[in-house]
Amino acid sequence: MNDVVSYDSHFNANEWFVIAMTVLGVIMILILPKRFTPIQTLFTLLIGIVFGLIFDQTIGIPPFDFYDIGDRSTHQLFDIFSYSMYAPFGYLFIYGYKWLGLKGFYIIPYIIIWSLLSIATEWVSLLVGLFHYKHGYKLIFSIPIYLFLQSIHYLLFQKLLDKQNKME
Repeated sequence: MNDVVSYDSHFNANEWFVIAMTVLGVIMILILPKRFTPIQTLFTLLIGIVFGLIFDQTIGIPPFDFYDIGDRSTHQLFDIFSYSMYAPFGYLFIYGYKWLGLKGFYIIPYIIIWSLLSIATEWVSLLVGLFHYKHGYKLIFSIPIYLFLQSIHYLLFQKLLDKQNKME
């Protein structure tokens, strides 16, 4: 069994980063004009959390165990709250796509830009001690993950729109 690693024992930069990202994201969502039905809004908020949980619980735990989240190598209560910061990203990703009216080829650079934004956010998360890489994991390894997840996010939202349009 693995020993518990303690990276930090204080309420500091990593917790404040999660709070700031969540609060700023929620403020942006509240300020922006509403573009979605309640179902679409719920979908865009929850998918960010779900994707974060799925990938963190896939590659962030054994057998891969490529990184830890938060102050310790075991889960803590605040780690659960850290997933809330993913919700605004999911919403804003789809909001921007709809606002810009992107179609066809233009979806590709949009997904690339959002993947780069995600990489930048992950890099800041490393700096503040929210993520702790292990076993040779590097930031660059996250690029295909973000490209994949944002592509799937877009496709699932399109599927939701298609289903809703058929119901009308």
